[in-house]
Amino acid sequence: MSNAELRTHPEDPDREVADLPSACVQAHAANLMVLHDGTLACVWFGGSMEGRSDISVYMARLDAGARRWSEPTQLSNDAERSEQNPILFPVPGGPLWLLHTAQLSGNQDTAIVRRRVSHDNGKSWGETETLADAPAGTFVRQPIHVHTDGTWLLPIFECRVLPGQKWDGSLDESAVLRSTNQGASWQPIPVPDSVGCVHMSIVPAAGNSLLGFFRSRWADNIYMTRSDDGGLSWRKPVPTALPNNNSSIQALRLADGRLALILNASSAADATERRDSLYDELEDQAPSTPEAPAQQASKPARRAFWGAPRAPMTLALSEDDGQTWPWQRNLETGDGWCMSNDSARGLNREYSYPSLRQTADGALHVAYTVFRKHIRHARVMPDWITQAPGQ
Repeated sequence: MSNAELRTHPEDPDREVADLPSACVQAHAANLMVLHDGTLACVWFGGSMEGRSDISVYMARLDAGARRWSEPTQLSNDAERSEQNPILFPVPGGPLWLLHTAQLSGNQDTAIVRRRVSHDNGKSWGETETLADAPAGTFVRQPIHVHTDGTWLLPIFECRVLPGQKWDGSLDESAVLRSTNQGASWQPIPVPDSVGCVHMSIVPAAGNSLLGFFRSRWADNIYMTRSDDGGLSWRKPVPTALPNNNSSIQALRLADGRLALILNASSAADATERRDSLYDELEDQAPSTPEAPAQQASKPARRAFWGAPRAPMTLALSEDDGQTWPWQRNLETGDGWCMSNDSARGLNREYSYPSLRQTADGALHVAYTVFRKHIRHARVMPDWITQAPGQ
């Protein structure tokens, strides 16, 4: 049995795991999606090191009823840009979209958002296009949310820099791109007072309301916002009781109404070291020339915190729309050391960048980075979170 085949976890009979195959030195930033035909698809980026121009988007498939992940296929190949943070979006009643970013070296303020479209559930793809309504410096991470009125909501964050300085995340600010014509055009909706809040994960709430959960550049807490008008306006984000380490999260409304969230249950309070930035190991350390002057901003009030441990990998469950999270259980534990992105020398020990989906049988599927070496898939039932180990 290969690692790409779902197998019972050796220490947990209620969990199944598989390690997705990858020919790259580094693999990171997985996103899962259930496709129209029931396939569970996973996209991520791979190459030698995040920020280098050999970083490209890959995709593997777990066909409905199958136990083994397919070999990955490469979906992007720009010789000059680092292609990161892929998202899959099955258009309701339509084709499958792939969205991802493409940046110059470690300069996220140069990022553009690209799109490819598939009409056969990801088996073949059309030409690469640039999302015209996303200016330079736009980053994506979370899937498009389709609201009850049919509008599409794409969470973004804008990567800003001071003239002559290099991007470090301290000025990043969130917004939502809203489309009423199935992605033909997009209207930006700001999230007020959201500097430092990124990777917004949107879930439905009662009535016309929506909730959004954020990663924090300050590595303090997961933050939360709310919209009561279908995404036309958003409240100022406020901290939740859950910690955050300036690494990605993802929230999901379950079929039974509960909220699930996958995160690293750690923060700057657990850090023993601090990095200058995410890309401090790259050879090219020159600041970018901003491609859109509007992306410049005033001096940051706080500096982004890099280096907080990226472990444990924790599933959390809420019955009150994220006000409290009484059930939390770890999928992985470890020291989560992430002061280096170097996968070639095996220095990194993070479990990070999780994605969370639920299939028709009620099972939760999680995909996440393991030591920046490969992507791991775990399958559990929702009540696994509420049970103590050994029960």
